[in-house]
Amino acid sequence: MTEDTSVTFQQLTDIEADSPTLIEGLPGHGLVASIAVDQITEQLGLQYHGNIQSTEFPPVTTFEDGRVREPVRVYAGSEPPMMTLQSDVAIQPNAFDALGRCVIETLTDEFDRAIFLAGAPAQSEEEHGDVVGVATTDDVEVALDAADIELAHGSGMVAGVTGSLVHDCYQADIPTALLVVQANPYLPDPNAARSVIENALEPLVDFDIDTTKLAKQGEKIQQRKQQIAEQLQQMYQQQQPQDQRTPSQPSMYQ
Repeated sequence: MTEDTSVTFQQLTDIEADSPTLIEGLPGHGLVASIAVDQITEQLGLQYHGNIQSTEFPPVTTFEDGRVREPVRVYAGSEPPMMTLQSDVAIQPNAFDALGRCVIETLTDEFDRAIFLAGAPAQSEEEHGDVVGVATTDDVEVALDAADIELAHGSGMVAGVTGSLVHDCYQADIPTALLVVQANPYLPDPNAARSVIENALEPLVDFDIDTTKLAKQGEKIQQRKQQIAEQLQQMYQQQQPQDQRTPSQPSMYQ
């Protein structure tokens, strides 16, 4: 068998953690996973562990604070023992297989279980932030139940890079939990990220994350949404003939 050179893991540090959990934070619906895992990585002070490089990833340069960095990165820490997988770019379908091979063939030597996050379009304000879980093994199902995370009812499907990686882990017999959170279908959703941290990740991983920052971000987005709704309402009113205008036209967000 020839060596696969299309994807590699460039390890920068050694992990001293015992049986870490991998938490995925790749861009997806509502950027829920990215927002949540960025907050976790920053607040726990996880160490920059390595880069995943592939010829299938977009040919772009990303940077932070004036320094170039690899787009797809892995962070790690020992208190609690965990790793995070993050990306500055959306992973396209042609790269799913390469990323999956790296996670399964290289990174699995360093973690014992995986948790994946997926946003789903919330159909109402009442269900916004609700979290359900999907397990690949009996032990993971027990862990979800112990954390008071409701199992997803009926049948369903998760597509994109998250769905692809969960399937890869399932095929490789890696204990894996998929957390699906109801999120805003149009905008980045820090409130949904806060919900999945507080209501699912904290009891599953046994850490404590201050989500005040996410709550403030959510308030700003909500205020901006309300401003846009009011502006659209005013435009609607102005476009109506005088005899058809009514002061009780509903807001699009009510």
